[in-house]
Amino acid sequence: MSHTFTFDDYPKSKDDLIKLPEINLDSPFKTAALTVLVLLNYKDNVDKTIEMLNVLKGPQALSNQEISFLKDRIKEKWYVVPSFFEGSNPENDYKYNLPLKITIHEDKYTYNQKGYAKLLIQSSGADSKRPIVLREKDNKWYLWENMLLSDIRKPASLNVW
Repeated sequence: MSHTFTFDDYPKSKDDLIKLPEINLDSPFKTAALTVLVLLNYKDNVDKTIEMLNVLKGPQALSNQEISFLKDRIKEKWYVVPSFFEGSNPENDYKYNLPLKITIHEDKYTYNQKGYAKLLIQSSGADSKRPIVLREKDNKWYLWENMLLSDIRKPASLNVW
């Protein structure tokens, strides 16, 4: 099963994020979609992005190690996050369509561990879907582990061939 989410734009602040209907976090699909959506803001404002991710993390804020990991991955590989949205591909330098559309997938292993959901998201620059793990607490699903930022094919503008 898969769920597709559509957003007019990405949130620029915690106030923008909490206005989105998906913020009720009542399904792991919503939290996964919001995580990638929020990461689009990283290039504009790191601190506000971390603040929004902490909302999605729930009772456990991002660790210094997770913040450092984001910096290392997104700074040099700015194109990874946009690659999860409809319309993006290496040939167009991962420019996504507006409104933003993202599809979140489950498979037979999604709910193997009680209280956790491992969902998958397809990057237009990768052959296989990337995982993201959400954790349930008090009937809400929170970001637990983000494994979406693995390297992908370079955008055309960076490909020397």
